[in-house]
Amino acid sequence: MTTAAVLRAPNDLPLLLDGPGRALLAAVAADPDAPLAVALVGPGGHGKSTLLRELARAYEAAGARVLPVGPDTASLDPDGVLLVDDAQALDGARLRALRARVDTRRCRVVAAYRPWPRPAGLAELSDALARNGRSLPLCPFTRQQTAALLTRVPGLPAQPALADFVQAQTGGVPRDVDRLVRALRDLAAAAPDGPLRPEVPEAVVLGYGPDLAGLDPDVRQLLLAVAGGVPLPADLLGVLLRRSPDAVDELSDRARAAGLLGPENRLAPVVRRAVAALSPAAQRGEVWQRLTELQLARGGPLLPLVRSLRGAGVTGGCPAGAAEAAAEEALPDEPGLAAELFAVAAAAGRPVTGRQARAVALAGDLGSALRLADRLVAVADADPADRAEAAAVAATALVHCGHLGRAVELYRWSGTASSAAFAEIGAVGVGQPVAPAAPPGGPPTLLASAALLMARGTRESLTAPAAALSTFVQASALLEPAGRAVLLPDSPAALAALVALGGGELDIGERVLERAVAHRVGGHLLARRHRLLLAWILMVRGRTAAAAEALAAVGGGPMELRDLLFATALEVGIARRESDLPALRRRWERAVEVIVRHAVDLFTLLPLGEFAVAAARLGDLDRLSPYLSEARLLLDRLGNPALWAAPLHWSGLHAAILAEEAETADAHVAALARIAEQSRYAAVVSAAAGCWVEVLRGVVDRERVEAAARGLHGAGLCWDAARLAGQAAIRTADRRAMTALLDCARMLQGRSAGPAGGGLGRGAAAEAVGGADEGRLSGREQEVAELVLAGLTYKQIGDRLFISAKTVEHHVARMRARLNCASRGELLARLRAIVPDRGTGGPGRG
Repeated sequence: MTTAAVLRAPNDLPLLLDGPGRALLAAVAADPDAPLAVALVGPGGHGKSTLLRELARAYEAAGARVLPVGPDTASLDPDGVLLVDDAQALDGARLRALRARVDTRRCRVVAAYRPWPRPAGLAELSDALARNGRSLPLCPFTRQQTAALLTRVPGLPAQPALADFVQAQTGGVPRDVDRLVRALRDLAAAAPDGPLRPEVPEAVVLGYGPDLAGLDPDVRQLLLAVAGGVPLPADLLGVLLRRSPDAVDELSDRARAAGLLGPENRLAPVVRRAVAALSPAAQRGEVWQRLTELQLARGGPLLPLVRSLRGAGVTGGCPAGAAEAAAEEALPDEPGLAAELFAVAAAAGRPVTGRQARAVALAGDLGSALRLADRLVAVADADPADRAEAAAVAATALVHCGHLGRAVELYRWSGTASSAAFAEIGAVGVGQPVAPAAPPGGPPTLLASAALLMARGTRESLTAPAAALSTFVQASALLEPAGRAVLLPDSPAALAALVALGGGELDIGERVLERAVAHRVGGHLLARRHRLLLAWILMVRGRTAAAAEALAAVGGGPMELRDLLFATALEVGIARRESDLPALRRRWERAVEVIVRHAVDLFTLLPLGEFAVAAARLGDLDRLSPYLSEARLLLDRLGNPALWAAPLHWSGLHAAILAEEAETADAHVAALARIAEQSRYAAVVSAAAGCWVEVLRGVVDRERVEAAARGLHGAGLCWDAARLAGQAAIRTADRRAMTALLDCARMLQGRSAGPAGGGLGRGAAAEAVGGADEGRLSGREQEVAELVLAGLTYKQIGDRLFISAKTVEHHVARMRARLNCASRGELLARLRAIVPDRGTGGPGRG
């Protein structure tokens, strides 16, 4: 079928036509005296009148007499050009006269009409035009035509997304494109210096007033029903409009003929907005509320309808059952909207306050959720199921706010299957494990099944870490299909990551977290936790720059206390690994405040261990002692499970070393030795702990150090592995052992070992006896220069490069002599000129 679409662009730009339309105008211009019989068929707004005006201009330019024909015209001059607009409105006599003229085959007649109504005389005229000429249907613009139009409108910026926006809003209907393009042009003119933000101005919506005012009230009612936003089968429309199926079809034909109703009985977004905004409020509310009741009765989707009611400001009249059902639909993707709709249902007396609190919590407002839930739990005569839901919500909020012990009580009181499982997890978390009880009856939902697996995994973590990791990964996969709408105290993915960190399975932990992020398990409430743990894995691996970027990507704004605890520990841990003492000091006071606010539990021992090392580094370990003692008591009550105890003892060892507490360090070594047989990870850190203490006492067994360092690296502790090898290298008097250990440290840190045959150690030795040409830096000097320019102290540079501060000073002195610099300022200036591409952290940042 041939098609044509027409529109004269703003500012009298050339007419936008497709092939058939251009061919018609070209034919008239080439031979204006030739007979012509054409039918232009299309709904309102598709450019029939515009094309007729263009034809009139072409004929008039050729000297022909043009006679516009309509219901009020009196004659059909046999010598003139007859341009007929709205032929569907002509009476029978005029239509018969036109048909007779067309049948002479010597006329010039172009008749434009809508596809509805189709009186008998119009059908006969249409047949005559088709026999003696051709029919030219007018269709919406394609996206390419819309884009071509926009490029020809002065003042519109060249934004590729603009054509997509206009096409999506209008469906390509020329009238609607024209209105929106004109309005966008005006917006662009009003703000010529800024980017044009695609939006539908109010003036565009108001422009539909005359179109809607000319419609039959029944047609407007049909459009209002369709504007509700849900698919409406004919039977439902018939009930809603109280019309027979044939009558409904006729109303649809009228709306389509007006160019307002699109294919499959859908409204373009701009038309839908106009119908909703310009219809009388009483009529709009009546239609949508009646439609809502019908949808509720038949079990159809309600959220689009209720959203329309909400947008029109008539949510208060929404039936409570419909608001409740729509809230359940909104919960996975829009918990804030779900909370609002649950509030509407609750105000009407529906027992939904518990679910309302859950929606509020999923939206991230734990304070409001806790207040709602707590008030409902205190109401003795409230619906039991609603109170149980509220208790579970309150318990979950308390977990995120750092009160795991109190949460256990509420979970037990709630009594649902998932709450019983979460109570068991919480009891283990505060060091009060109990024998698992048979879960209460209830449907085996995904949440209930996953919660039971999480409880089993928590028990297994005390005795069988490998089994626990598998169980948590299974639970996480189970929740992926429905995880967005599930309110969780912690996700199985997060617990799997903690187990992976305590068991040296960082790859598995990273993958399960990435899947949880992709599937949005736990919704907004757990999104930060998953990303924080991903950053933690990066930090442990020594990739501190990537960890800092991941932490920054988590976003600012208020955090719940548990997330704040991990985020602060990440800041502290990154600063410590970067040897950035000023940053460490700045973050420490904030860390102390967070520690004081959050109760010690099993699932927050990792940040506590990180804080212990930082406190020792700053000479402030006494402030942390009560919390470390509480953590040790908690582990004692649980039987000191290796999975949870080994990381804390490992951190405690380094804190003791920094605080120069030899007896405490030995105690941690002994504790790790006692649990070494319980897991591979415990064995690795136990071996490394013993090795580390010996190194610090001047006993360096190269092979043992290398084996311990490689073990740490294999368990994911890459930064610690390189650190151990580096510390051993600078403490041995054996030159060959130093060289080999420095090469090992560099390799474990992910940096090349240097030139073949010499490695890092040989490079250092070469520098000591003289070396490179004047004005050039050796490889080691290049590294030192980058870190000097980054502002690090000699001690910080030595920590980064696994050399002593005295060696750093020696390198700086050699560079100053080689570059013939009289002062440190002159040296820095020369270094800035000859050191290319220096980074913010220099070598060793991971």
